[in-house]
Amino acid sequence: MRFAVLGLGAVGARLARQLVSTEGVERVVLREERRDRVVALGESLGDHAEVDLSRYDEPVDADVVILAGPAGTHVEAAAAFVRRGQPVVSVGDAVDDVRGLLDLDAEAAERGVTVVVGAGFAPGLTCVLARHAAGRFEAIDEIHVAKAGTGGPACARQHHAALARSALDWRDGGWVQRSGGSGRELCWFPDPVGGLDCYRAAMPDALLLVPAFPGVGRVTSRMAANRRDRLTARLPMLRPPHPEGGPGGVRVEVRGRRGAGRDVVVLGAMDRPAVAAGAVGALSALWLAGGRVSRPGASGLASLVDPVPFLAELRRRGVRAAVFQGDATERDVEQG
Repeated sequence: MRFAVLGLGAVGARLARQLVSTEGVERVVLREERRDRVVALGESLGDHAEVDLSRYDEPVDADVVILAGPAGTHVEAAAAFVRRGQPVVSVGDAVDDVRGLLDLDAEAAERGVTVVVGAGFAPGLTCVLARHAAGRFEAIDEIHVAKAGTGGPACARQHHAALARSALDWRDGGWVQRSGGSGRELCWFPDPVGGLDCYRAAMPDALLLVPAFPGVGRVTSRMAANRRDRLTARLPMLRPPHPEGGPGGVRVEVRGRRGAGRDVVVLGAMDRPAVAAGAVGALSALWLAGGRVSRPGASGLASLVDPVPFLAELRRRGVRAAVFQGDATERDVEQG
């Protein structure tokens, strides 16, 4: 199998390392606008890596193309590869990118090509957790997503801007815009992240989850932030972001009907966001190359993969999901 990774920031570099360390991967083509970055990473990854100094949207010999560049670079590149009949995985989490990629659904389906949208930490892992939790219900009423932490500098800048933009919620069959930075809610993430105040922000989760769960009544998403984050969201970042963020977490709360009553299931995960996003993106590409996704077209992981084996493989790669218990403890998803 041959893969191409376009964009080698914190997530793209982790993703490429996941692929070159996977048995059966013949070649990983690396593209990055920063020549010194792609050359250095190519040398560190060894013989399975191939440095390619072409532009993102130029043709590449690969079974799957993975888009891991900054926001605003995904839609045009994905459209070019879809026209060439090549499957695409995008790890982007910008609303405009996700919306544009989903707009490729009809063309991709007609060409028999799959575009995996939002295959990162959140969205991505959160979509798989939502699908897994939904298996416990007869009908799904609500899905609420929260995330904490950032990957590399591009991710930090994206999250900073998201707090200043309108959030997109799904409520009773229609889209509702909410002010970014509003709707404070204390959300509990797996230890050691713990409880954090989370707020509405421009996050694309609902765009991916609503089509995956027809009839769902409410879908919301929130982002962990402190007072300084909210006050400075509409200003340029006051300090340069770190090369890679520290521990982060995701939390997915699913409410629905089971038998004669209603129930709630809460799943979560804790990891360094770039590490987890790299693992999810790499596994998505491997499943796509291996024919293990459910359909052509453009959609999120909640519509494409069987969550149990997907989460089991992520756990083998070091990314573990947990079930929140009523007494505020956690246990592994596979044990729950």
